Amino acid sequence: MNSLLSHSLRDIYTPQIHSVLKMKASNSLPSAPPEPPTMAAPAASIPVNLQSFPPALHAPKLGPHSPVPWSTGLCDCCDNISVCCLTCWCPCITFGRIAEIVDRGSTSCGISGALYSMILCVSGCSCLYSCFYRSKLRGQYFLEERPCTDCCVHCCCETCALCQEYRQLQNQGFDLSIGWHGNLERQKGTGWMAPPVQEGMKS
Repeated sequence: MNSLLSHSLRDIYTPQIHSVLKMKASNSLPSAPPEPPTMAAPAASIPVNLQSFPPALHAPKLGPHSPVPWSTGLCDCCDNISVCCLTCWCPCITFGRIAEIVDRGSTSCGISGALYSMILCVSGCSCLYSCFYRSKLRGQYFLEERPCTDCCVHCCCETCALCQEYRQLQNQGFDLSIGWHGNLERQKGTGWMAPPVQEGMKS
């Protein structure tokens, strides 16, 4: 009786015991450590020293032709006494010579001087006519508009303005007493090159 009971109990509990032992054995085995999650390496933070960079270079905003100063000042009339005296007594001649060179021979000294004299006698405002040629001269040689606007210079000091323009053309290489065509003939005979006259800056 006892033997049958023991056999029956053994048959009942033996599979359960084996399963329990197997579970314990599987739990006792060391498991592999879990792999760490793959994370992107943080980007290296490189300190930026702003003081190590050179300051930004700003290109000057210059036009194609920057204005240049006059070769002589407005009040330097004594640099050429003969021109100063001629302008004081006969400004129409000085202006006529200037106009012929500035117009490149398209108008003669006599016509420009006569027109200047007529405006002077009729209205007394010949400066409004001569200031136009000052602006044209500045545009050809890219001269500065100094010390004030062309109209103000001629209205306030007509004689000094004409003398300055005369000296400027002389310093450019012209002999105003022989006119535009005379300068061209001198160029052909001596190989002297007349200064290039360019249309440029407008007043």
